[in-house]
Amino acid sequence: MKHCIYADNAATTKLDKDAFEAMMPWLQEEYGNVSQPYAFARRPREALGESRMRIAECIGAFAEEIYFTSGGTESNNWAIKGLMRNGDYRATITSKIEHHTVLHACRTVERFGFPVVYLPVDGKGLVTPEALSQVITNETKLVSVMLVNNEIGTIEPIADLARIAHNHGALFHTDAVQAVGHIPVDVKSLGVDLLSASAHKFNGPKGIGFLYIKKDTGISPYVDGGAQEGGMRAGTENIASIVGMAVALQKNIHFMKETQYHLRNLEQIIVRILSNAEIDYIRNGQKSHVPGNLSLSFKGYEGEMLLHRLDLMGIMVSTGSACDSKNTKISHVLQAVDVDKSYAMGTIRISLSKDNTEKDAVKIAESIIKIVNRH
Repeated sequence: MKHCIYADNAATTKLDKDAFEAMMPWLQEEYGNVSQPYAFARRPREALGESRMRIAECIGAFAEEIYFTSGGTESNNWAIKGLMRNGDYRATITSKIEHHTVLHACRTVERFGFPVVYLPVDGKGLVTPEALSQVITNETKLVSVMLVNNEIGTIEPIADLARIAHNHGALFHTDAVQAVGHIPVDVKSLGVDLLSASAHKFNGPKGIGFLYIKKDTGISPYVDGGAQEGGMRAGTENIASIVGMAVALQKNIHFMKETQYHLRNLEQIIVRILSNAEIDYIRNGQKSHVPGNLSLSFKGYEGEMLLHRLDLMGIMVSTGSACDSKNTKISHVLQAVDVDKSYAMGTIRISLSKDNTEKDAVKIAESIIKIVNRH
């Protein structure tokens, strides 16, 4: 079997070996339901509490502020919808480049009569404090802006935006799915009231995530049923996946600095080779971006064509957001940052991981050059 290069880590990541091994006992031997009073449930209950504490420490939170969910989609939906109450029709503010889980949740609450304002971004995908200040009022209920954009990797000025929100009596939520485990995240430094994360974006298992809810935020329970998660999110806890998520997150944070250095080096290799070949392309996003994310737009090409040609050469990339992988129109993010259509149609997203090598980076760049030169 030929060697394949996986460079779509913003879509999902490889499960960490240590996380996998940590999960096994809770799938096979210690499979008790933590809600039961007998001794067989004791060890899983302890593992649940310990994992909650370890995850909280990773983001500067208290253990009782961590609520386990099925992933980023549920966490984002809970954060947006859980604050909407009948008779309290105050506005939500979000940005035009949010993940579809946030945008679609906002459209749902709009249909129920809750007004939503969509902030513009600058040409680098940045939500500026000035833009928020122009539209926020004392009638604003919630501001939701992602920490890292999933398509172009821009890191948003969340601390500044949260400060403005709080000065107007609004709560602040950030979708940190592309940030947690990749850049330092501290909820107190950011000043956020709610934060979403998903394990499979930082080498944990799929189908598990969490929502940080600051004490006394006043959010409503999202799933009705049993008393799990302090009565806030019913359903038998997935102990194996929760343990795996905690191990993966701690490990990613422990090696974060060296991983970031490695990823920036790989980025530079790809950009240097493409630039030396005088390929007509632009790189999208802010200079301050999450390491390893390259959104590249090639003039006169189609992203789908580039993706499939690279796939035939054993290289996996994306045309943008994974949720848009079957949609050939220009993504809402590229439209919001006003990328010229002749470039935007030829956009691919390369998202690298600690497992990628310098040899991979060279192969990716040289393969793109071959495709472009043949076309």
